[in-house]
Amino acid sequence: MHGEPMPDQAYRNLCIFHILDGLREGLSHFSQKSRAAVVYAADKNGPVRVYDPQDLLRGTEPALRKFYLESNTWQTGKTPNGELPVLDQAATDSLHLAGLVNYSSRSKTIFHQTLFTEHHADLCSTGPTERWLEHAAWLLSLNFASKNVLYIDTSGNVLQNWATHAVRNYIVDRRSAAIGMDTKLRIYPILDAILSISKTPEEGLWPRGRIVFVEPAHLNKVNFLARLPEIEAPRLEHIKHVRKILQAVEVSSRALISDGQSIVGIATGIMPGSRIVADFRGTHGFLRLGDELVCSFSDGTFHSTNRKANLVQVEEMLLESKLEENVRDGLFRIVSATVHSSQERKHGSTLVLDLNDPPLTLAGMHLSEPLNLELPHLLSLAQSLAKVDGALHIGADRKLHGFGCLLDGPAIAAEDRSRGARFNSALRFTAQNEKLVVVVVSSDRPVSVIQGGMALTATCQLPPLFACVQTPPLLEDWIKG
Repeated sequence: MHGEPMPDQAYRNLCIFHILDGLREGLSHFSQKSRAAVVYAADKNGPVRVYDPQDLLRGTEPALRKFYLESNTWQTGKTPNGELPVLDQAATDSLHLAGLVNYSSRSKTIFHQTLFTEHHADLCSTGPTERWLEHAAWLLSLNFASKNVLYIDTSGNVLQNWATHAVRNYIVDRRSAAIGMDTKLRIYPILDAILSISKTPEEGLWPRGRIVFVEPAHLNKVNFLARLPEIEAPRLEHIKHVRKILQAVEVSSRALISDGQSIVGIATGIMPGSRIVADFRGTHGFLRLGDELVCSFSDGTFHSTNRKANLVQVEEMLLESKLEENVRDGLFRIVSATVHSSQERKHGSTLVLDLNDPPLTLAGMHLSEPLNLELPHLLSLAQSLAKVDGALHIGADRKLHGFGCLLDGPAIAAEDRSRGARFNSALRFTAQNEKLVVVVVSSDRPVSVIQGGMALTATCQLPPLFACVQTPPLLEDWIKG
């Protein structure tokens, strides 16, 4: 029967599963595919346990052993004086691990817990993710205290859909630290308006331009080009009206200025601190707090990505080559700029980075004289040529040797029928040619780095999780494997 008490340990196991599962699902939509793990001790003198169902923490065993088993830092770190109320938690000293985002806290029902998730390479800011972990920790403590099975699944569902709240909490925390609690900007209505405007086309075009939300007391610091009378200022909730006015600041240094309630004018120049900036760029946009990038938005929701391709595999390949440092750096800049251009213009493209000396001869459109891509105007030309069917052929001399190049080869086992012709052709071609790296940019933004007939950017499928969890192992046993 629902709501009936169950054994404490079994109940706690179920709490941990649902909280971590909801957290993982929510962060996987806000960011890339994400994992989550927790290290916790329910009681001060109780054992330290770890729940890491997808091996997020594997490889960090030495750091975990030193922090939790060889010292008592986690027991004696910064904590509030006195006993915490049941519904409160306090942040504590945390173990910081490379490649992970984490949050540590203490509460009346859980003496210590640290939640972990991935630090993705394209993260705009760790702030919203940290606030997400903080809320998950609070819900876990609350569920431990309530001992009510009915609350568990609800908590997991809350964490699956917490993107806007995480962004809001981070902005509120940062603004409160900078200007205090005396603020008139209501963050939720501002975030709702930003998402609504981002989904509203005008004459078939998606919004472009900036809206800057300024604390009303700071409006006197704004360099207004035009100011609207209070009685005629468009209310922020009148989305269609605001969307029309946004056209006045497209492709310019100008911005619409809002006091959080209405659009009060158009301005340019330096803006007051602690401002919130919505930068609309067509089908997507970016949210900033002052000059700090907080997150992006697209498809009516917020995302953690900065929308820049992760080309770390290309960088590593260049580092392992025998090229001089200035040549490596130049090649990486050229590839990065061309990939980002394709992403922003929303067209697919293929780049062949050829480290052979001399470069291979590829079937395609050849040039009488290779283009020096170190020159900005010729790099811009190459970025436009990337639209042509076929691949750009870039040599180790940092020059474009051809475009519209055809890539093919015998079929190989690594082909993926769910991917397009660009991807599978690159697999075949690189399998037959050494010293080549092919970068494939899909029109829907994913970027694949391919070498030796393999996609270096491929990700492993994570094992599915099921609710029937056993008691998480002791940290000491988990470390031993």
